[in-house]
Amino acid sequence: MKKDFIFSSESVTEGHPDKLCDQISDAIVDHFLQQDPFSSVIAECAVSTAIVFIAARFSSSAHIDFSSVARNVINQVGYDRHDFSSKTCSIVTSLKELPPDDYRVFNEREMTEEEIDLVPVKNQVTSFGFACNQTTAMMPYPIWLAQKLSRKLSSVRFQKILPYLAPDGKTQVAIEYKSGVPYRIYSITIVASQHQSERHGGPSINKLRSDIRDGVIDAVFADEELVPDSSTKIFINPEGAFVTGGPSVHSGLTGRKNAIDTYGEYSRHSGAALSGKDPTRIDRVGAYAARYAAKNVIAAGLAEQCEVQLSYSIGQSRPVSIQVETFGTGKISDETIASIIERHFDFRIAGILRQFNLRYLPLQIKGGFFRKLASYGHVGRMDIGLPWEQTDKAQLLA
Repeated sequence: MKKDFIFSSESVTEGHPDKLCDQISDAIVDHFLQQDPFSSVIAECAVSTAIVFIAARFSSSAHIDFSSVARNVINQVGYDRHDFSSKTCSIVTSLKELPPDDYRVFNEREMTEEEIDLVPVKNQVTSFGFACNQTTAMMPYPIWLAQKLSRKLSSVRFQKILPYLAPDGKTQVAIEYKSGVPYRIYSITIVASQHQSERHGGPSINKLRSDIRDGVIDAVFADEELVPDSSTKIFINPEGAFVTGGPSVHSGLTGRKNAIDTYGEYSRHSGAALSGKDPTRIDRVGAYAARYAAKNVIAAGLAEQCEVQLSYSIGQSRPVSIQVETFGTGKISDETIASIIERHFDFRIAGILRQFNLRYLPLQIKGGFFRKLASYGHVGRMDIGLPWEQTDKAQLLA
């Protein structure tokens, strides 16, 4: 990548159809694990118009009312209008209960290191984790700001500061970099849906733009060092009123927002969906483990940017390859950093489960755990105490 460039990332609110599907899928995972921490479950969701389709396969002693879980999520997100409502939408399910799987019921809390080493992964993936020194959360600045704007867009709706907003919205931030460092805000785009058009009692487009400028953009940048300047391009609903939005306008699918879930395309991601999978799936938790390692490398001062790549093959407990890329910012060689993290981080599936306590977090955290990840990022979150966001190994690495 050039040293002088412009990079943009986008985010969406929890009312976006794809994010609605992610939340339903992860709420299902939470409900399974709350009843049976050793559940095996894959849950996928699609929405369109007034229909919600849920496909799930599972092995568990839990009993789940899939339709009820979905309707609760839809209602909490705020879809209660005639075009799409938790009460009136049709929910179709395709469910397959699998026989008990001895592999899933190992108890990592009670296992020795030798026993953990014998637990292989059951699927294959190359996972990526990234961290940099651009923000306090060690995330790339474009996705960090886009996520903050989309969270604020939802906040002013829930708090009824802008009560006319509908759940569906999206944001985009473009950052101009100089010598590889964020230099200025090049552009900000916000598209917010509203319940009604101006003709039917909704706000005028000018009022909507003014309200969002004051209540969202200005509020978010009040505590940022880098702020919009006189040349920053700001677009708020550039194509005019966006009435209603949501599944009645465009369809949604679980796992279709991988860049938003991770690093806004500033760094690579595996392409595998993160939501809707129990924590024995390495294609989900491998991304968390890789982020944990990368963030500690940055916190230790070993580099200004760090991407950790973990490649897993079916039948093996450890990654077959651990690669590190610091993009020329490393204080020591990338090969040395890779050796250090391999020595100090446990990338085995049972070790990751034990380190992050992943089977039990849905029961310990009010309202579930995995659903909270389904909106505004699986990484870089400073609001919900994610275990892979800790920098507890930084001193050890340094």
